Amino acid sequence: MNSIKKGILVITLLVSQICLAQVSDDLMLYRQDFKKISGTNTVSVTSYEKDGSHYVFAGGIGNVDVYRLDKTGTLTPISNHELHMKKGPARGMVADNINGTDFLFVANKHGNVIETFKILDNGSLERVALVEDTDDTHLGTAITLQVVHMKKSSFLFIGGLEETPGLSSFKIEDDGKLTHVQSMKDNETIHTDGIIGMFVHKIKGKTFLYTGGFQDNGVSSFRVYENGTFKNINNISDNTTDRYLTGTYPVTGVTLGNNNYVIVGHRHHKYYKRGGFIKRPDFVYHGDGVSVFKVTKKGALIPHSVLKDDENTKLQGQTRIEVVSTDNNEAVLAVGTRDDESIQLLKLNKDGVLSPINYLETGYSIYYGLRSHKIGDDNFLIAGSFRFDLGKIVSYKIAPKTNRDGKVLRHMVNLTYKEDATEEQVNKAVDAFVNLKNEIPEIANLEWGLNDSTEGHSKGLTHCFTLTFNDEHAREIYLFHKAHLDLVNKIGPIIADVLVLDYWTK
Repeated sequence: MNSIKKGILVITLLVSQICLAQVSDDLMLYRQDFKKISGTNTVSVTSYEKDGSHYVFAGGIGNVDVYRLDKTGTLTPISNHELHMKKGPARGMVADNINGTDFLFVANKHGNVIETFKILDNGSLERVALVEDTDDTHLGTAITLQVVHMKKSSFLFIGGLEETPGLSSFKIEDDGKLTHVQSMKDNETIHTDGIIGMFVHKIKGKTFLYTGGFQDNGVSSFRVYENGTFKNINNISDNTTDRYLTGTYPVTGVTLGNNNYVIVGHRHHKYYKRGGFIKRPDFVYHGDGVSVFKVTKKGALIPHSVLKDDENTKLQGQTRIEVVSTDNNEAVLAVGTRDDESIQLLKLNKDGVLSPINYLETGYSIYYGLRSHKIGDDNFLIAGSFRFDLGKIVSYKIAPKTNRDGKVLRHMVNLTYKEDATEEQVNKAVDAFVNLKNEIPEIANLEWGLNDSTEGHSKGLTHCFTLTFNDEHAREIYLFHKAHLDLVNKIGPIIADVLVLDYWTK
């Protein structure tokens, strides 16, 4: 290759890297769809691609809902499946292929069992195995699952909470049944009391598992062997200065260049109000942050960097961290929060340093229910609402942020009431709609009026309500606000038709 061609290639690569950096620095979430769930609330969400189709599994109290996800982010309900003893909630759900068969593994938290479902051709589920807790397996209050593939076999690692904390390994048989391999009871050294996050790194032919201990306030690393057994390597505890591990919660990881990283979030114990639940109530609160650990060649964790929460980020009560995308130089992460009720996008560069991108206030708390999924070139996030009064699962597309500077959002609701609706019912419905302005502060303005068009293109719609929001966060909060949901439930029975239009304007 001559020098001119080499120069052109170098310039092209540099421009490409600059463009990628600019895009990742200004990504945003855009809601695509939302659907009802059949359970009480959504606790866990996972996804899976099978034969070119994409499926989402939402686990709550009592059952698991299945949806198809298309390339636009639209969710189509397929089926729902009752959990063992109608218990739950479904936690730690993970879907994977074991020797040619697709399975969904579910930790039934209060059923004290691990359930194996076969994923059928249309995405629906068929239970094929059930493993109950024993005195030796630490499956009571099971909350987190992690599949670990070795050369000849695959294993399911299980983390527990509360009365019987510890870490267990089971061999996954070809029919989905689980055979117990090893269990390690929690002690004062390892951080396995309340494993709410696990991640696997494979480094130079060796497999390492990383766990976060919610009650232990720390992270641990383990070496996993070919037969599914494991041993502890090192453990890192919280402190009161520069570590943010009190209530260690989500755990994930990435490989950038020659560096392997583990990223750990936490929901601080100060956010828990239930008396007696936190085993070590003498904690010190010094803020919220996301911690990055570098992995040594021997699989040990070393504290590396921290992104501390401030007025420009939404990191209070981190419950899930998902890797949205990654290349050799950087990774884009999404952090779901229960207390900030937001999804925060972050960038991790190859040096292992986190920086904030953008966030979206979702209008609902997220409790473990966040999942990234890619279809073609598009990245999506599927989030589950943890509010008992909401009962929704929501899809978002991750795309470059649209410039909305100097603009406001108009939200137009055009509707007509049923012919048998009385004048009193209609008046009360209008009053209730107008009163939303007093109940939802995010509504900057609200006006309404009766249709006065004589052109004959009103499609029978009689009432028009126009709401103004100052940003996309306000619209999300309004959409899932309790007052709005109460209004929909109240006036829904007398509405004959509705048309909703949104637009941005100066």
